[in-house]
Amino acid sequence: MAVLYRALADPTRRRIMDELARKGGMSLFEICTRLLTEHGTTSTRQAISQHLAVLEEAGLVRSERVGRTKLHYLDTRPLRSIIERWPLSDMENP
Repeated sequence: MAVLYRALADPTRRRIMDELARKGGMSLFEICTRLLTEHGTTSTRQAISQHLAVLEEAGLVRSERVGRTKLHYLDTRPLRSIIERWPLSDMENP
């Protein structure tokens, strides 16, 4: 779980996840463009690529090659482990 928390700790990685939640199947170029236009993030393509690698290691992003392009998709299944560890409680019955 430490890998998952480390991946979630960085605001740029959370922005990448936000963008992949809005539109899956984006290339590195598309992700960089959306981060710049939507969030003002000026990270290099290499930096964004490294962030994607961390997200992939945590299982939060999966990638597939389509021709020469690598497309990235959000995978929220690892987040279930957080809910299982700390289940949501009914706030009316503390």
